[in-house]
Amino acid sequence: MTNKPTRCDIFCAVVDNYGDAGVCWRLARQLASEHGWQVRLWIDDAAPLLQLAPDYAASPVDVRVWLTPWPVPWLATECADVVIEAFACALPQAYVEAMATRSQPPVWLNLEYLSAESWVTGCHAMSSPHPRLPLVKYFFFPGFDEATGGLLRERDYDARRKDFDESAFRAELGLPPRAQDELTISLFSYPNPALPDLVTAWTNSDRPIRVLRPGSSEVAQAIGSLSLHSLPFLPQARYDDLLWACDLNFVRGEDSFVRAQWAGKPFVWQIYPQTDAAHLKKLDAFLAIHPAGTALGAFWQAWNGAGTLDWPDFAASLPALGAPMLQWARTLAARRDLASRLVQFCLERLK
Repeated sequence: MTNKPTRCDIFCAVVDNYGDAGVCWRLARQLASEHGWQVRLWIDDAAPLLQLAPDYAASPVDVRVWLTPWPVPWLATECADVVIEAFACALPQAYVEAMATRSQPPVWLNLEYLSAESWVTGCHAMSSPHPRLPLVKYFFFPGFDEATGGLLRERDYDARRKDFDESAFRAELGLPPRAQDELTISLFSYPNPALPDLVTAWTNSDRPIRVLRPGSSEVAQAIGSLSLHSLPFLPQARYDDLLWACDLNFVRGEDSFVRAQWAGKPFVWQIYPQTDAAHLKKLDAFLAIHPAGTALGAFWQAWNGAGTLDWPDFAASLPALGAPMLQWARTLAARRDLASRLVQFCLERLK
């Protein structure tokens, strides 16, 4: 390889919600800003990024990241050194054919979804030769230990956390100062039939509860012990601020799930629902490796449709959850992040 920056193409097909676009944008930004790569993000629907990355929408000149619409039909373009298909999206056949014509084929990765299931470690970095062309695709699995691809975490995370001012954050969003004994909760969820019962329990709580709902257009209201506030949709960096400002965070999918772990605060995960309740296996796999998994299990499973929510019992457990949550965050932070592992993996194959 020469000293030229590594060129990387990331392909993203937005299935629904914000997770696919969010993960790909976060990875693209980190590969560019921290590793000096030149990155093109080919995306079939850029609308989610208008909310996740409003800075880009206002001025689409980023640090070596080019956001590029995924044209249909595909238009011929020069292939990159590293090609990442996110979450098994199918690359344009013409692009794959072009990859095979390079003197040195690109490093081709399928970036998989995050899972704590035991089989992941055996499948991470597995190769799959193309049946017809001189190309090899590798499966790159995010994960929670050294035998996987790791988790996305920016180098400046700790510095941003240290500089965070909760009072200023609340004032910026028009929130009052904390009330005495207030429990502040962020709620980011898919539609959930358990939510009305949870809201009722919050309303009848013995302590004041302030719930912050990013991306919601509901009118702020106060009912009993509950104060409910709708917040604008927060860009990725500001979402970290929200997690730091809360005592308990309800998160969903993959990206906000990972950010909640870095925050080191108690959280509740709503996993993306799958047919045949396959998502519950993934939920249980994570609970099995988390130091607070036993305490979290019943409430998390109920929040995901497998049981009855018992808010008073879970609320009573919150003080004891702080230490294991912080321990887990520090354990993960001591390991290499996903972008660093991915860069090393690719450069070893581009020599």
